[in-house]
Amino acid sequence: MGKTLFDKIWDKHVVAIVTDGPTQLYIDRLYCHEVTSPQAFQGMRNRNLRFLRPERTICIPDHNIPTLNQDKPIKDPVSRNQVETLTKNANDFGITLFGLGHKKNGVIHVVGPETGLTLPGMTIVCGDSHTSTHGAMGAVAFGIGTSEVEMVMASQCILQAKPKRMRMTIDGKLGAGVSAKDMALYVIAKMTTGGATGYFVEYAGEAVRALSMEGRLTLCNLSIEMGARGGMIAPDETTVKYIQGRDYAPKGNAWDEAVAYWNTLKTDDDAIFDKEIKLNAADIEPMVTYGTNPGMGMGITQSIPMMDNIDESGRISYQKSLDYMDFKPGEKMLGKKIDYVFLGSCTNGRIEDFRAFAGFVKGKKKAEDVVAWLVPGSWAVEAQCREEGLVDILNAAGFELRQPGCSACLAMNEDKIPAGKYAVSTSNRNFEGRQGPGARTILAGPLVAAAAAVTGRITDPRV
Repeated sequence: MGKTLFDKIWDKHVVAIVTDGPTQLYIDRLYCHEVTSPQAFQGMRNRNLRFLRPERTICIPDHNIPTLNQDKPIKDPVSRNQVETLTKNANDFGITLFGLGHKKNGVIHVVGPETGLTLPGMTIVCGDSHTSTHGAMGAVAFGIGTSEVEMVMASQCILQAKPKRMRMTIDGKLGAGVSAKDMALYVIAKMTTGGATGYFVEYAGEAVRALSMEGRLTLCNLSIEMGARGGMIAPDETTVKYIQGRDYAPKGNAWDEAVAYWNTLKTDDDAIFDKEIKLNAADIEPMVTYGTNPGMGMGITQSIPMMDNIDESGRISYQKSLDYMDFKPGEKMLGKKIDYVFLGSCTNGRIEDFRAFAGFVKGKKKAEDVVAWLVPGSWAVEAQCREEGLVDILNAAGFELRQPGCSACLAMNEDKIPAGKYAVSTSNRNFEGRQGPGARTILAGPLVAAAAAVTGRITDPRV
């Protein structure tokens, strides 16, 4: 029997298998940010341990950093302490740090791929659920807990149960105005937030292959939102072209050898998955969420679902979610007034997202009563926005480009949506209070966000 892509990478990294227990898996890359790493670093100190392979760890502060005036001290004492603690930990243990002000600073899941630190065939972990992003490069990447972070620091290995394998095939072509983010929200709405629990998902099919590298990163980023352990896409010519010439990409003969290996990273024709899902890209339209989890999504022209097919316990949570959002079953989302727009995060903070947003708002004006936060995922993205003239387009339309960071994705810095206000957000989670206490989040792609920013309402970008 042939092997899946996941099996090929996983099996290559197995160190040992515990009888009736987990697998000891070798890890190629550990990413650390300021939120989940302090306890792991302290655990290393407490046990008087050093990193086994410090060169395989990269530290980047991103969650707590401000997106304005990064050259000045961080105002919030909690955020300042977390960032300073990461700096001290990285220095004490000899770990590479792309700190605040470093040209490679930014959102860790944006910086990894764009620098070539994330490569096909790798095993990659981070104390962050959206580590699944890196699977778009043809890697096995997943989030881990703090104690597991410490385990990787000390041994470069992790104990992990092998997940089941799912293939999600999306054939056909995406329609005009439909993005990778819409594809991802459509998939989550179909699968629900628990539909892929226990699985590692390989995305395949014509529509997936047609995605740019940025689009693939967005799709894999959201895998965790349907309960999956991770998501991945087999490397191909698109992947290789994206990696070539990046700072940490292999060079010379090592490049040729790497590409030859990457070309073997594909699922065998006779491989069997534990579950197969098939979807049609033509069924996808621009998406928006209407509730308080990413699975509560629908096409922008549709109506909020009624409760006819929901059992009694489900109705209680469904109604609670709609009450929080102040929406009602059967309502249209089109035309609903919004207050904030957020473009950014590890989901949609890449250059392609800013090109799409700028392309839509060119020649238009931001709605006067809308606050818009446009936050690039890295300084490299910020530089591209300037080089390509996107900043000029945005400024002419009344928008301002902020500095890189996680920003309003999870409101751990100053970028918080006020209570009761509606935010169209290109981030990944719309939980209660995710973007600030009492904030109401509507997840969408960059084009829907752009349309909302210039109209002040939920607007179909295709019209």
